[in-house]
Amino acid sequence: MDRSVVDGSAARPTTPRDAAVPRARGLSNTTREALWGYLFVMPWIVGFVLFSAGPILATVYLAMTEYNVVEAPRWVGLRNFDDLFFHDPQYLKALMVTVEYSAVRVPLVIVVGIAFAMLINTNMRGVNLFRLALYLPSIVPLVAASVLWLWLLNPQFGFVNPWLRDGFGVVAPNWLRDERTALYAIVALSVWQVGHTMMIFLASLQEIPKDLYEAAEIDGASLWQKTWRITIPMITPTIYFNLIMGIISSFQAFAAVFILTRGGPANSTLVYIMYLYRRGVEFLEMGYASAMALILVGIILSLTVLIMKTSDRWVNYDRA
Repeated sequence: MDRSVVDGSAARPTTPRDAAVPRARGLSNTTREALWGYLFVMPWIVGFVLFSAGPILATVYLAMTEYNVVEAPRWVGLRNFDDLFFHDPQYLKALMVTVEYSAVRVPLVIVVGIAFAMLINTNMRGVNLFRLALYLPSIVPLVAASVLWLWLLNPQFGFVNPWLRDGFGVVAPNWLRDERTALYAIVALSVWQVGHTMMIFLASLQEIPKDLYEAAEIDGASLWQKTWRITIPMITPTIYFNLIMGIISSFQAFAAVFILTRGGPANSTLVYIMYLYRRGVEFLEMGYASAMALILVGIILSLTVLIMKTSDRWVNYDRA
């Protein structure tokens, strides 16, 4: 007779899990669960080490070297950082252009995103088509949108200049070849692709309790008063999110600048990443470019921490 039957215990069948992780003597259930957890997360850990942590550490090392890709890196210490801050006027120019670009783009995208979201936050017939029309530009690939912008702003064959001239009698400039307008033309492209931001604000607006607006209307509040006293305070968490994401994306702007102006005219659109590209890819100064990348990380991190530290003063998480 089977001994398990005599003992009163039924034999448990072996599962693939038991075969993969042997039941070692003294191995608790918690330890086995931890082993399985590490096993499942291991692909992500390997990918992070190879494609994120590794390159980050390599960038820190290369920032302290003179490296032209062809020859082995040569240690120079902090010389790259000294050259950036004290001996490279173009670097300071690129930093100032990026700050100006961010200072114009981020508020505009937030304001236009809120305005469009409020405009389509209705139940009118056909509003879904209107939402689609406003959202479509945001899903156009940035390269394709930049090429479209090149055509629209062409002073001879484009659409914008003849429209301004024939419709309003305005003699428009050569937008992308004029130092005064080139950067703002690139900003306009970002505002045109405001659909993602608009939809995030729309979701936030739809979470505002309708009772607040009804009470305000009973008290005789105007549209401006309802917007300023109810809508804006209630969507401040979304503003906070879009503000941080907007700053990060603005300091990393590259594709549109590369296609539209290549940093010109006269370096008026030479944003930070464009200058990093020049030094690292065109001039093969990888050590110098790595130092620029580390400084950019520091700038973005500092601005993010500053906004987070001040968020308690203006971000409202209360929901009625």
